[in-house]
Amino acid sequence: MRLKALTRLLFLISGITWVALLFVDLSVVFSVRSNLEPDLPTWLPAVLFNIFLVSLYYFYKFRIDRDEQLNFVDLLWRVFATGLVVTVISLLFRLIDYLPGTSKLTNLFIYVEANYIISLGLISGFLMASFTVWKRLILYQKSKWLLRLWNFFETGLMVALVYNSLELPAADWVYNVLLGVLIVTGLILSANMKWVAYLNFRQKWTSLLLLLLAIFYVMYLFYTANSQAITAFGEAQGFVDHRSHIFFQSLFIFVAIYSIFSFLVILFNLPTTSVFEQKLEEVVNFQRISQSIQTEQSEESVYNILLETSVSTVFADAAWLEIKNNDHDHRLFTYHISEKEAHEIIEHLRKEHVTGVLDQSQDKTKNLSKHLASLRGSRFRSILAFPIYVKGENIGTLALLKELADGFNREMTKIVSTFANQAGISIENFRLLEEALQSERYKEELKIAKTVQKSLLPQVLSEHDDFELAAFSESADEVGGDYYDTLRTSDTQSALIVADVSGKGTTAAFHMSQMKGIFHSLAQNCIKPEEFMIRSNQALANCLERGSFISATFFIINTEEKKVNYSRAGHCPVLYYSASRNTAEYLKDKGVALGMVRNKGYEKFIEAHAFAYHANDIMVLYTDGITEAKNSKGDEYGYDRLLETLLEVKDRSAREIQEHLINRLYEFTGTENINDDYTTMIVKFR
Repeated sequence: MRLKALTRLLFLISGITWVALLFVDLSVVFSVRSNLEPDLPTWLPAVLFNIFLVSLYYFYKFRIDRDEQLNFVDLLWRVFATGLVVTVISLLFRLIDYLPGTSKLTNLFIYVEANYIISLGLISGFLMASFTVWKRLILYQKSKWLLRLWNFFETGLMVALVYNSLELPAADWVYNVLLGVLIVTGLILSANMKWVAYLNFRQKWTSLLLLLLAIFYVMYLFYTANSQAITAFGEAQGFVDHRSHIFFQSLFIFVAIYSIFSFLVILFNLPTTSVFEQKLEEVVNFQRISQSIQTEQSEESVYNILLETSVSTVFADAAWLEIKNNDHDHRLFTYHISEKEAHEIIEHLRKEHVTGVLDQSQDKTKNLSKHLASLRGSRFRSILAFPIYVKGENIGTLALLKELADGFNREMTKIVSTFANQAGISIENFRLLEEALQSERYKEELKIAKTVQKSLLPQVLSEHDDFELAAFSESADEVGGDYYDTLRTSDTQSALIVADVSGKGTTAAFHMSQMKGIFHSLAQNCIKPEEFMIRSNQALANCLERGSFISATFFIINTEEKKVNYSRAGHCPVLYYSASRNTAEYLKDKGVALGMVRNKGYEKFIEAHAFAYHANDIMVLYTDGITEAKNSKGDEYGYDRLLETLLEVKDRSAREIQEHLINRLYEFTGTENINDDYTTMIVKFR
């Protein structure tokens, strides 16, 4: 409410200042033209103009800060709308020059000067609106370096404003140096366009149109301002000249450069838009397969979902899924292909003695095109096939087809392989639950589900010469919702994650498998921790039922820079031991659990953090089952005991630290029957 009132006050101040500027400038100009001593000082119009610019800047700044939910297209729309209003008003004033009977009016120096001041006010409004929007876009996913550069740029603009306000002796070198520094800084800032990657194809076309119009506004207003300045100052009249105003010129150039750069970047990014959207669709499709066990009522529904998601992910033209329940029960599910066509292709491949269709070779389609080409009447020229395994048994085959020869690549092969494996897990879990409900053997079936879930946790952690890892996980029920994983994303970077799904039992386990899919889909792209959290929340928003959420902490260990980057989403604070200081402390950072905020505003709840690590430093990652474990008296194990336990064995290896921690925990509780999942991951830097 205070910000809204302040915004209105600034608008009022800018309006009053502009009106004062108009009358003061006209008064001084009239006195000078009439060879009279001006009642007002000649430097006052320039000062009023500067005050007008400052108040206008803060008006737009506070106004845009108020609307934190604006997306990128909305921001560009504001620039377009402001430019449209300014341009229309400017054209109406120019129309007066061409109306019959206005030649005497347009020849009056008072009219010429008033017209120029009005144009300056309109142009200033457009420039300030554009400047604040460009700032919002440039500082999207800002870094310390970028923030410092922007602060330097704004400081330089304020210095330029002060310089223009002082009546200093003319010094061209000062003007040129200051203007040059601001232009170069603006050029560097204009290269920051991370927001473009988050536009879909339709949004990019809309943005191109809005930016093209913004560029037109800039060119038109630049031409109008200069032509009116030449007219107004033709006889050395007027005391406000934007052509010698460093602040005004720098702003004009910066707005023009960023408009052009944005237009070109979006234009050249159009061909790659489909790739980003495809990656997001892969994550969503993976979640759909994982979730099918919870939402669908039959195995057939899972099969149909597998067909649809696989086809849409690799842009196949058709597909079939052959399921073999026993030697005599074969079922065929098809997508955009008839059963007759599918059987003809299967029989043809058998007659040709084609091998390698179902194995995990690097390229399953390269040698199959010639065989499909020899099948008369078939419209398909590429085939990609995968086995579906349940409990180690091949229960069927997923086949994808394209009408183009060699239509599949290795990346598509890996994606569909992941889908097929996940579908096998989903089908297996579905069958287990169905059998449990029918035969009342719920506990026995859950033990099998626990084995499946254990397979989702890494059997071997991705260690590095710079650090060693040790992990432990125990579920309170037969299956749980705790998750940890590691992934070597490059020679110098490794990704780590610890997550805790709300609730217990099978539902938590299924959400845990969804989290694994998201981790392996996103982490391999070496994205930043905060971006990982934002995109994970976007993927989970439509998958988790209301009331469910996932807390997580995601790390990127950079062994080249000896640095750890991380973001925390409502998870337990990291316990970190510094060997150089011989102290341990909890890293308590801001973060909201995944799935709790289901809109585009989630990014403001996530922070990015980084710290440098040194030899013998220790990082303890855990879930809340550790700190909330209780003894017979009802006392919790707590953060203090965990910290003290770490200090007892700080000089030992990661494996010894983990074993000591778990042993002390069981000693404290006095029982092996736990109420919540226990999960720890110890990272010790070498």
